Amino acid sequence: MSTLLVVDDELRVRDLIKKYAKFDGYEVSEASNGLQALELCKKHHFDLIIMDVMMPELDGFSACREIRKFSDVPIIILSARGEEYDKIHGFEFGVDDYVVKPFSPRELMMRIAAILKRKGISLPEAKEVYTHHGLTVDFTGRLVTVNGVRVDMSPREYELLFSLIKNRGIALSREKLINEVWGYDFFGDDRTIDTHIKQLRKALGPYSN
Repeated sequence: MSTLLVVDDELRVRDLIKKYAKFDGYEVSEASNGLQALELCKKHHFDLIIMDVMMPELDGFSACREIRKFSDVPIIILSARGEEYDKIHGFEFGVDDYVVKPFSPRELMMRIAAILKRKGISLPEAKEVYTHHGLTVDFTGRLVTVNGVRVDMSPREYELLFSLIKNRGIALSREKLINEVWGYDFFGDDRTIDTHIKQLRKALGPYSN
């Protein structure tokens, strides 16, 4: 099983990434600062690290520099700073990708898979094709069919459906859906998610409930 290390001082960010990563079949370890990440990397093997930049004890860039002294493990940097200088700074430390917050968890998972594939590291097997009567959702192929007919959805509608199915049986607040689908730094109002849910219901037809 492919193993990931998620390093961020915000628990909700770690939880969000961990939920999506585990759903995709990854084994996940956590650290809340760069120093913890460094110690874990000295003791354990990880296939990839997702590393925040602004953290106590040891920042992400400094942690990357120290890890690179003994490991070539792929590293994805997470940062609220998206300026060119910051990205260049990260790549100078040998990081493999740079993702700006707020981010799409599904996009992050796709970036992780792309890096692991490029490095020749085996990916987890596809976890699930969800079916409910005439509704089929192929998470790997990102295909949705209703009674055998493919349903075209916007990327955001697909992410919303993915989140609802992944959390089926659990009462979800608007805030939780917004955090998972739009990112935890979403600046909007309830009308945004209400509009997308209305569109999703229309697309799913008889399976909208």
